Amino acid sequence: MITAIEKTIDLGDGRSITIETGKLAKQADGSVVVKMNNTYLLATVVSAKDAAPGVDFMPLSVEYREKFSAIGRFPGGFMKREARPSDNEILVCRLVDRALRPLFPDDYHAETFVTISLVSGDAEDLPDALAGLAASAALAVSDVPFNGPISEVRVARVEGELIVNPTRSQLAEADMEVVVGATMDNILMVEGEMEEVSEQEMLEAMKVAHEAIKIQCQAQIELMEEVGKTEKREYCHEVNDAELFDHIKAATYDKVYEVAKAGLPKHERAEKFAAIKEEYVAANYNSEDETVEIPKELIGKYYHDVEKEAVRRCVLDERVRLDGRKTDEIRPIWSEVDYLPGPHGSSIFTRGETQSLSTVTLGTKLDEKLVDDVLNRTVERFLLHYNFPPFSTGDARMSRGTSRREIGHGNLAFRALKNMLPKDYPYTVRIMSDILESNGSSSMATVCAGTLALMDAGVPIKKPVTGIAMGLITDEDKNFAVLSDILGDEDHLGDMDFKVTGTRDGITATQMDIKVDGLPYEVLEKALMQAREGRLHIMDKIEETMDAPRADLKPHAPRMETIIIPKDMIGAVIGPGGKIIQEIQATTESTITIEEDGDTGKVSISATNADSINAALAKVKGIVAVPEVGEVYTGKVKSIVPFGAFVEIIPGKEGLLHISEIEWKRLEKVEDVLKEGEEVEVKLIEVDQRSGKLKLSRKVLLPRPERKPKKD
Repeated sequence: MITAIEKTIDLGDGRSITIETGKLAKQADGSVVVKMNNTYLLATVVSAKDAAPGVDFMPLSVEYREKFSAIGRFPGGFMKREARPSDNEILVCRLVDRALRPLFPDDYHAETFVTISLVSGDAEDLPDALAGLAASAALAVSDVPFNGPISEVRVARVEGELIVNPTRSQLAEADMEVVVGATMDNILMVEGEMEEVSEQEMLEAMKVAHEAIKIQCQAQIELMEEVGKTEKREYCHEVNDAELFDHIKAATYDKVYEVAKAGLPKHERAEKFAAIKEEYVAANYNSEDETVEIPKELIGKYYHDVEKEAVRRCVLDERVRLDGRKTDEIRPIWSEVDYLPGPHGSSIFTRGETQSLSTVTLGTKLDEKLVDDVLNRTVERFLLHYNFPPFSTGDARMSRGTSRREIGHGNLAFRALKNMLPKDYPYTVRIMSDILESNGSSSMATVCAGTLALMDAGVPIKKPVTGIAMGLITDEDKNFAVLSDILGDEDHLGDMDFKVTGTRDGITATQMDIKVDGLPYEVLEKALMQAREGRLHIMDKIEETMDAPRADLKPHAPRMETIIIPKDMIGAVIGPGGKIIQEIQATTESTITIEEDGDTGKVSISATNADSINAALAKVKGIVAVPEVGEVYTGKVKSIVPFGAFVEIIPGKEGLLHISEIEWKRLEKVEDVLKEGEEVEVKLIEVDQRSGKLKLSRKVLLPRPERKPKKD
């Protein structure tokens, strides 16, 4: 019997996390099972023994998959097996990847695969907050070089209390939740959503998360020591030439510095940077001499390092950014709404060289997105899709499906805006953001454009939301510069990408990636406060374009009305085999959906014009109406029998108009007065208490003839 090695982490509230190794997947370089109640995550890591030729980066792949068998369910679909990863699985992959990637040695370039699988689960314990811990623990018990360990935890605020790794029920009641990834000493990654919280409240949640992470990192260190993996494998993935680097720096640094502070547009700047490298190669190597081997890879690597240093020093020493702005200056902004006539709402938001064209489409319950994930079976009535085509950056390549980056950026914008929609809004809402130009902060442009498009569509959002991406440049002497509204190059060459969205009253979502060690909370606080100033500046700009939602929907947008009916009347509205509801939809040119809500039924009626909605409403109200004795109804003769006529007084409810109740005089045949399909005014004079049958009268609404005096 195999004896596993275990470490237990006490969460301090009666719950615990156990890390187990040595029992499963022993042929991987490292493997662990992380357990919390019924939730088990199996994490493995395998890294190639050497780097592939020409690879000068860290080829890390993180996969997170949830098995339907983990909770005793069959996958849907014809094949009945897990297929491509869901959006949720991709988002968890990104959370883990962003925390792990900065901690691999800069010169380690072997292909490395981290695989995390949910093999057991339940409805309450959320596995995504354990995935980072599982991945790091697998690396800890392996010989793969890694400057960890790290862990990730979720912190939620429920009724004013900050809870570490809340249950699903607790999370549903939270007004703030953040997932934080960190080492023992430094925060690496933050992502979350909030209901308009302050900067100080968000920092407090991050600190609580970090304290919990320190305990989890210590447990991994102890586990690593117990399994004897404190010494990692030796490797040599780079061949360096210090003399060549010094020569390149001496020949190009000043030229690169001048371009960096010239404030040029993106493509012109890139061309000038490329020209400097080409000039260096031409001046030092004879390309026509076939005996001379040009070290293109090393030149490219070293020139990039020179470019990075020059750009960073320009910012730190002269406070001049690549496009000439000050550190807290926002790029020029212009925006407009109602640009496209076809969608139900549209907007253009342009900030510098980043542009989003966003649209809003309004739909009914039939347009809801069905979510059938392993642990989440629900529907979504607010959707946001972010598209990043290659032409937005001038790339000549095909666009092949939705990338993980697009899913991640769309999810951030979704979380930023979703709480601003009214909770009882009857429409299904879809925002689509197409990035037409990109030079940094395209997800934040999506938030701004999405806000404008929602208001243009007449969606009664609570407040407008804007977003900004913050950057950071630091040096070894602890000098730093916080950059507002960063460019793509500032993200690539900088030390932080910190996206913050919010209203005038607080933060609604955030996403942060930090690429350096030892970032003090004071720097984060400065970044948050500078982000707030930037958000408010952007808010002023978009409110110049549109400061409140339209009072009404556009003429071609679907109209919708909702009424509540008794639960036991739902069947009557639907009718046998859906006959009645289909007839109402066909005759009124409307769409009707019904859903149960406790002891009531929620009937939503949508159409392109008010007349259709009113006609459908009248029919539904007629069906659910309770006939009252003494009321007068205009009914339709449905059928004639020898002893009277059956009259439909409200949809689905017929009563008997006996031949004796048609007129005051005696009739031989009903057909002498009434015909099928004819409308007739009748009064309900009795409801049989046992059978519920309705008794109608027409004659009581007619003048009663005077009686002739009797003859003597």
